[in-house]
Amino acid sequence: MGTQALPPVPGGTRLSDVLRRGRDWLDGHGRKAWIAAMILGFIAFWPIGLAFLFYMIWSNRMFGCSKRSHAPRYHAPATGNSAFDAYREQTLKRLEDEHREFMDFLEKLREAKDKAEFDQFMERRNAKADA
Repeated sequence: MGTQALPPVPGGTRLSDVLRRGRDWLDGHGRKAWIAAMILGFIAFWPIGLAFLFYMIWSNRMFGCSKRSHAPRYHAPATGNSAFDAYREQTLKRLEDEHREFMDFLEKLREAKDKAEFDQFMERRNAKADA
């Protein structure tokens, strides 16, 4: 895995945008990057390391949980072309909605399969009890 630098931040960017980009960069490099950032935070100034630790626990990044919030996964800075930005946002929202619907569909399939297997088990059990 090659090292990547954070892209330059435009002059009028808010702190929340910088933090979001930092979070996304760390997410892209995995749990080891989060742990390294936490350790460096403890070395530099212990409250920073403690803040990293609490954030990692709160957001389930510490335990490698893949189920994150349903917030959009992808956030790109505005291009300056409002028509394109609106199209991109609509497309990403549609794709996220389709993904969520598909995951719900898969969950219903799993539940139906589990129910069918359980019903089959109960039928066999009842057949053995009757015999």
